Amino acid sequence: MLTDKIEEYKIILASGSPRRQQFFKDLHIPFEIRLKEVDEIYPDSLKAAEISDYLAVLKASPLKDELVENEILITSDTVVWHNMESLAKASNGNEAYEMLRKLSGEWHQVITSVCFTTSEKQTIVNHTTKVKFKELSDKEIWYYIDNYKPFDKAGAYGIQEWIGLIAIEKIEGSYTNVVGLPTQVVYDTINKLIRPWQ
Repeated sequence: MLTDKIEEYKIILASGSPRRQQFFKDLHIPFEIRLKEVDEIYPDSLKAAEISDYLAVLKASPLKDELVENEILITSDTVVWHNMESLAKASNGNEAYEMLRKLSGEWHQVITSVCFTTSEKQTIVNHTTKVKFKELSDKEIWYYIDNYKPFDKAGAYGIQEWIGLIAIEKIEGSYTNVVGLPTQVVYDTINKLIRPWQ
């Protein structure tokens, strides 16, 4: 198990997301929060997982040189990819409406990339989950936006919220990935980092 070895390491989570922080608590992985802001800008040529990979690495860059031995820095980014377009965080209700209208009745991909950085190396993993929405009415979309204000979430929705209960028809892949972290992938990757001989 991971917990019998993890005390020899310090896990540093560079995320202000309460959902990601809760996943680490639920996994019984001790961590500390260390945050430095970066401008989340990426080249227009990047597509799908290339975007989240790039941003996960970018988020590690201001903290990378501060790491000491046995510290593992974890950064991540989630992208909602639909019809060759990245649906980022909405800045207002109208933008959230437009995103949810695009997702209505459609399949989309939720891609989360996780970057593991130590003083010696960097490892990047990503996971893709396919999600199918039912056809949403304008009334349903605006009810969700007005009551949940999903402006901090890629694609303007949180699967763990009301809209996930009424709108998700099918999921192919990890549910926790859609919430914001592919926990099984993270657990296995940390295991490999602290037990490289296995």
